[in-house]
Amino acid sequence: MLTTAQVLAENNFGDTRTGGLAGPMGLFLIVALATVTILLIRNMNARLRRLPDRFPPQPGPADQGRTDATVADPTDGTASQESPSDAPNGS
Repeated sequence: MLTTAQVLAENNFGDTRTGGLAGPMGLFLIVALATVTILLIRNMNARLRRLPDRFPPQPGPADQGRTDATVADPTDGTASQESPSDAPNGS
């Protein structure tokens, strides 16, 4: 009969010495991701440097058939700006 310590100490993963590719493959992936990140940062910096200091003003709305593009205040300024009391939300 096996004790709990013997069951936990048993190696159920096979011989871990034969698959010695995990370390070099992990190093390769880390170096590849670092290289890609550095190249991405350089590319984005170059693109940001090419942007103009100020952008030209945008044209008006595409729909010229609308006559009123403003939003009216439905409360006419009479609504209170205070937050509600600790009343439940009604859910």
